[in-house]
Amino acid sequence: MPRPIRALAAAGLAGVLLAGVAVAPATAAPTTVASKAPYFSHRTSKLEQKRVDRVPTPKLDWYRCYDYAECATVRLPLDYDKPKGAKTEIAVLRVKARDQKRKIGSLFLNPGGPGGSGTSIALAAPYFLGDDVLDRFDVIGVDPRGVNASDQVKCFKSVKDQTRAYEGLDVAFPYTKKEEKAYVAASKRVGKACSTTGKPLSGAMSTAEVARDMDVLRRAVGDKKLTYLGFSYGSVLGQYYANMFPDRVRALVIDGVLDARAWFGKGKSGNVLQEDRMRSAQGATKALREILKRCKAVGVAACPLADGDPAAKFELLTKRLKAKPLVIDDPDFGQFTVTYADFISFILGGLYGPYGYYDVAFMTAELLVLTDPSAKKTAREQARTSVVELAAEARKQARAYDFPYDNGLETFLGVDCTDANHPKNAGSWPSRAAKADQRDKYFGRLWAWISAPCARDTWTVRDEDRYTGPFNRRTANPVLVVGNYWDPATNYKGAVASAKLLPNSRLLSSDSWGHTAYGTSACTTRAVDAYLLRLTLPKKGKVCVGDIQPFEDLLEPEAAVRADSSKSDLAAQGAPRRGAPKQLPPVVAPLPAVGSLNGR
Repeated sequence: MPRPIRALAAAGLAGVLLAGVAVAPATAAPTTVASKAPYFSHRTSKLEQKRVDRVPTPKLDWYRCYDYAECATVRLPLDYDKPKGAKTEIAVLRVKARDQKRKIGSLFLNPGGPGGSGTSIALAAPYFLGDDVLDRFDVIGVDPRGVNASDQVKCFKSVKDQTRAYEGLDVAFPYTKKEEKAYVAASKRVGKACSTTGKPLSGAMSTAEVARDMDVLRRAVGDKKLTYLGFSYGSVLGQYYANMFPDRVRALVIDGVLDARAWFGKGKSGNVLQEDRMRSAQGATKALREILKRCKAVGVAACPLADGDPAAKFELLTKRLKAKPLVIDDPDFGQFTVTYADFISFILGGLYGPYGYYDVAFMTAELLVLTDPSAKKTAREQARTSVVELAAEARKQARAYDFPYDNGLETFLGVDCTDANHPKNAGSWPSRAAKADQRDKYFGRLWAWISAPCARDTWTVRDEDRYTGPFNRRTANPVLVVGNYWDPATNYKGAVASAKLLPNSRLLSSDSWGHTAYGTSACTTRAVDAYLLRLTLPKKGKVCVGDIQPFEDLLEPEAAVRADSSKSDLAAQGAPRRGAPKQLPPVVAPLPAVGSLNGR
């Protein structure tokens, strides 16, 4: 998929996907203590007991890897109804607790996606988890079936076949009629390939299968109950586990929450787009509007769009790019084209991090200059330099369908298309996406196109053992549900709905920026750590505040100096030179798929 898999912003450490700022635990805020003996919990169904409990406890043959971690692989049933039948290999990585004598148990992590690497996020644990958590838990990462170091799903026999099939997906999202036609055709080719060549693994990657794998591995690491922290799509995995194995939950935290019912799409809702159910674009639009509103409030000293109406300037740029893509020639990097879809995708990518306001303000200002024929030469050169630098970096990271075989898109689809219900005909996506864009401006179309290969007539392989509900089971210990007001990928409403549905849960809200809240708010991070460590819940109605708020770091004397050249007329004078925002240490997140959409 063009870049969305729902996740966090990416940062360093050799391909580890991460998001947020690592914050060590501090003194806990006032809390209530979770009952050690809740009045009751639902029990794992006899069918699920039979499926997972008859699988012998695997012996994990750990070996040292990546300097400070341990790795292992295990072969688990491809189909839990046939435990002695075909197997699939699952990769596991462990970072051992630093205080083994006081170890509580194991903490399972999932970064989202679907398609994100659990082993990668576990390897990154020392960079974003609090010291107390690292002291007391072995951190466990599992690459879900089909993903990364586990047996990989492969929908095409060769890179050549894959490259030819993917032609048409090489846009951030389709906007013109020609692009839409090519995108639909490519979506059909990919969906059909995954439903044939990709079998049997492509039909055995549902979230339910991953939850079953995780329960067997919980037993393998010696834990009687599961302790889990899941981000973004990882919140769906957490909810599935909680409902499939409610009496096996020790502590379960989900951050950046998707409503599992909306994800699945039961009954008539299965005939509408997954985006129409989840409304990710609504969250992104809400965040963008708030940033533009705050831009106006802080003035040109901090925001170059504040000399006038920031929202109107943003709209003006989108109209210019729709009418004519921007072509930039650079002697060092060659020619770059910036389309309307490229710009919107870039803005969404920026909103994934707490400094997304910087991208909104400065990229918009720079592109306004470059699309204005009357702008002064010096202003154009300054803006061009900044945009070229970003474009060159994006080109380095762009997905090139060359050697080796990259199955990033196929891992996403292997879960989403097999898990959830989707409309029947891929040819209906253009009109559906257009309606989504009318409802949620700028981002509706982008999010809508992600699921196009999942059309029922295209994606025909099914997992007869996927989980279809219920999603309201009472767990042995509460589920802590973390929702971020300004999340551009997992709408805050998803957290509210999930917390209402799970009878034994607690909603922790965070007035934070970016995708997910852990690590970007010391308050949220403390609350999550307290629950993982001591089963201590935050008070009902607790609202945390993110450590980074739009434009506050730019309200400094030097910001005013930077803005001098733009006080009168931005288009004529040019935008302030784009500087590097404060760098974030690595922390958690999902993989990009095809194109430049963002994932969960």
